[in-house]
Amino acid sequence: MTVPTSNTTPSAGALHRKVIIAMALVFALAPLVGVYPVFMMKVMCFALFACSFNLLLGFGGLLSFGHAMFLGSAGYAAAHAAKIWGFTPELAILFATACAAGLGWVAGKLAIRRQGIYFAMITLALAQMVFFFSLQAPFTGGEDGIQAVPRGRLFGLVDLSQPIAMYALVFTVFMGGFLLIYRIVHSPFGQVLQAIRENEPRAISLGYDADKFKLRAFVLSAALSGMAGGTKALVFQLASLTDVHWSMSGEVILMTLLGGMGTIFGPVVGAAVIITMQNYLAELGSWVLVVQGGIFVVCVLLFRRGIVGELGAWLKKSL
Repeated sequence: MTVPTSNTTPSAGALHRKVIIAMALVFALAPLVGVYPVFMMKVMCFALFACSFNLLLGFGGLLSFGHAMFLGSAGYAAAHAAKIWGFTPELAILFATACAAGLGWVAGKLAIRRQGIYFAMITLALAQMVFFFSLQAPFTGGEDGIQAVPRGRLFGLVDLSQPIAMYALVFTVFMGGFLLIYRIVHSPFGQVLQAIRENEPRAISLGYDADKFKLRAFVLSAALSGMAGGTKALVFQLASLTDVHWSMSGEVILMTLLGGMGTIFGPVVGAAVIITMQNYLAELGSWVLVVQGGIFVVCVLLFRRGIVGELGAWLKKSL
């Protein structure tokens, strides 16, 4: 059995390294040039969420309508662990990641038995179950959520109530998650996953267990989404129903498609655009959704491969 090898050329790899360094510098230096740190932390949390979703959709070909259940449930897990059990921040995030991975394994075992729209609808149904559980469970705070979550001290030493310390943690989590996704995509596992996306019957005929690879991708995507959700709960010191609502699953799909599905950097750009619109157009109220819808329609018509996808096609480079 031959394992597919990465199709990243040396020149593409060098370009990716340069873009990753540039992206890291932008996020690292943004607060120093006057950008509101909490805004940038929100962008990084959602960028990681979108990248993890893109791992499943863009590289695995699996459309989930219920990915908010991993973001939201991990947020509740981290908030509860930090506030009630007194976990340190790093343990709270790790606990949230593990909870999301476990939920992803259960959801994946049920969902990957079907394909296409049936897979998507099963994930949506499971997400709705998680939403109503979060609404009714006594430890989640119902509609009020878990508030006043303590940020605590990282490793018992670094006080995360200091904005620069919290920013450094979020930056580290985002870059670590992003680089892990990059490595997964360009590993033999990632290449097999893309082969299954392109032609599943042929991949099966070559001896690959498609369901096993898809389940692993689902669990990895869920775990990384949970990492984003747990980190976000500490940033805003809040875990609420917003993050587990079905509309959040729609938002991450929009971020991925807007930036460029199946690209490395597209979800980061898509998340930055959506979060920027939500923050700077907030005075428009509910009209923000109309503006988002209009931009999405324009992008679908003019940038069918997303912002980064079209840029890569124009430069004739893989981004």
